[in-house]
Amino acid sequence: MKFADDNELSGKVDTSEGRATLHNDLDKLEEWANKNLMKFSKDKCKVLHLGKHHPGMQHRLRSTWLGSSSVERDLGVLVDSKLNMSKECAAAGKKANRVLGCINKGITSRDEEVIIPLCSALVRPHLEYCVQF
Repeated sequence: MKFADDNELSGKVDTSEGRATLHNDLDKLEEWANKNLMKFSKDKCKVLHLGKHHPGMQHRLRSTWLGSSSVERDLGVLVDSKLNMSKECAAAGKKANRVLGCINKGITSRDEEVIIPLCSALVRPHLEYCVQF
């Protein structure tokens, strides 16, 4: 899959055939990049093993072994190896708390007519975003 400045390659690697297919696809991806005069930031290329019973195999992009990661950001969303979104919700909660701190420090009025619309407009969207997960 290709996104603006991001490429993703996925595959089921629970057999030696699956691993061979994934490595073949990695080779094709690198050939495509070379043909189009593009380079991958190999230090940013990571493998995210999904599921409870993954073998934890190492993978390579040509001669470079790819690092493994337990959490990755995918299209702006933090995803871990168990497809758990709790880190994403914690990050949204931190953002909401930072916004509350800014409101607390920056707004001298404590009137309901001022605070409630500010919280509704600036804090609530962060918390509602997290409800989706």
